[in-house]
Amino acid sequence: MNALIDTAIPARTTDADGAAAAVPGPAGRQPLAQLEHLNVWFTDAHGHRRHVVHDVSLDIRPGECVAVIGESGSGKSVTARTLIGLTGPNAHVEAGTATVLGRDLRTLRDRDWTSIRGTEIGFILQDALVSLDPLRPVGAEIAESLRVHGVRNRAERTERVERLLAEVGVPDPRLVAGQRPDQLSGGLRQRALIASAIANHPSLVVADEPTTALDVTVQAQVLDLLAQRKADGTAILLISHDFSVVGRLADRVLVMQGGTIVESGTAAEILENPQHPYTRQLLDAVPSGHTRGEYLTEEGRARAAARTTPAGTSQRAAPAAVGHRMDQTVDAPAVLSARGLTKSYRGPDGRDRTVVRDVSFDVHAGRTLGIVGESGSGKSTTASMALGFITPDAGTVLLDGAPWSELSPAGRWPRRREVTVVYQDPLSSFDPRWSGERILTDALDAGAAPGAFATGRARRAHRAERSERAAQLARVVGLAPEHLAKHPLRLSGGQRQRLSIARALAPEPKVVVLDEAVSALDVSVQAQVLDLLSELQETLGMTYLFISHDLGVIHHMSDEILVMKDGVAVEHGDADRVFEAPEHDYTKTLLASLGALSTPSTGHKVT
Repeated sequence: MNALIDTAIPARTTDADGAAAAVPGPAGRQPLAQLEHLNVWFTDAHGHRRHVVHDVSLDIRPGECVAVIGESGSGKSVTARTLIGLTGPNAHVEAGTATVLGRDLRTLRDRDWTSIRGTEIGFILQDALVSLDPLRPVGAEIAESLRVHGVRNRAERTERVERLLAEVGVPDPRLVAGQRPDQLSGGLRQRALIASAIANHPSLVVADEPTTALDVTVQAQVLDLLAQRKADGTAILLISHDFSVVGRLADRVLVMQGGTIVESGTAAEILENPQHPYTRQLLDAVPSGHTRGEYLTEEGRARAAARTTPAGTSQRAAPAAVGHRMDQTVDAPAVLSARGLTKSYRGPDGRDRTVVRDVSFDVHAGRTLGIVGESGSGKSTTASMALGFITPDAGTVLLDGAPWSELSPAGRWPRRREVTVVYQDPLSSFDPRWSGERILTDALDAGAAPGAFATGRARRAHRAERSERAAQLARVVGLAPEHLAKHPLRLSGGQRQRLSIARALAPEPKVVVLDEAVSALDVSVQAQVLDLLSELQETLGMTYLFISHDLGVIHHMSDEILVMKDGVAVEHGDADRVFEAPEHDYTKTLLASLGALSTPSTGHKVT
């Protein structure tokens, strides 16, 4: 396991300190995996130990899904990784019981795990780009898993790879099988990773945020597939911050906070009648149409209440409301405009495919245009053309009414800081050699006048000022000073995304393009970031082009919505109109899928 598992903590039947105990699984079936009184510590380079999992117990039985939910850093992923021998080389693990598939984890060696993972245990990671081999086609990676575990016939492997990709909702599976991860959208990469994990029909699937990058329709398809595997007897440990996924698939739920289980019960009990304040806080933070025009967190509402006039009347039009949606109109000038954008690419089969066709829109000052659609619909390509990173085959982009996409990179440079971006995959956008502070100070330096810091005194003053500014940016996106000292690989996915948002805000841009900006964040941190974006828009008049597959986030944040399918804008209009009275059949299908993933008791429609 690359970690020491002790029996220093004896097994107990009661919880001595009153922490929530895991609800036992169905009687009559022996657990496929079981942990009792699990504790995990990590040791840093200086020998300091950090206790990250505290006295956690769980069991998973055949045909059952147990979900563990909680914020980033709650210990849920560490608990899951302990079950499959991937806790890490700097981990110290103690448990009363630690078994998986009838094997005692304390007796397993690395070669034992090699034979178990991929056959008896499938592991679905959240970060597909890092998990897939960047140098070979995804089909070859899935086929390798089949070959290593007994499928020797090449034609059979090829047929099974294409069938698996089709099962997880990949369009044109033969084409996708021949593409490398960097040639695929985040949603397609995640589906390829799921296909690889379930290729050998494992008895236990450990799914760590398996649907984070998936749009609502594909998410429903993948959940149906996992539900069928569960019905056939597969046990599933689901790690998620998405309550709709939990409600759709889980039988039992454990809620973790600070490495401890604070509440547990059946999925219906947790989602319909949560008892612990932390669980209620998580549910209240889910964005949807019901929360549109309001702040999601107590902190956001408190900051809004403090922004009142001396006469005591709020700057906002309604209590806890996001002011820009009431104050701004579509008559505001268009900061960013697109006219007839079209883009085609040649695939590995030599055929040209149009990925964006004749798309037009305006992003008005102080407002948010949300672009929504399935993975592969052309959302991110459209965003890249708006940013000037991709040259359209036809059409044009205007910034403040002036040509933008037609300019050369040198011509765009003087105004580059006016349009910034938060990427879907923050890790690949960072220099891995730089600390968080270096990443932010570099963004703060962008666009500085040549020779502005020529003297030693000016340079020293500038360094001090930008370090303080970097610390301020980190604070507003929820990062602590110790996070700035770390390199991106040592940050969690949520922390990396927050760092990416801070970097985009550094040059005080006119337009921020947010490409799945909150897709990697747990629900409470997502709420904080969405509140932050709304507050910046209210106080500074920020303008956003918001790209997302998450309909709840899109409805919560957007003033107008553009719906894309197969590279075409099929519907465009006011956000409430699009959600309440959709005109196009595809939009109706999207919203029907959203309804199927709702959490009725909370009133939230979450995707």
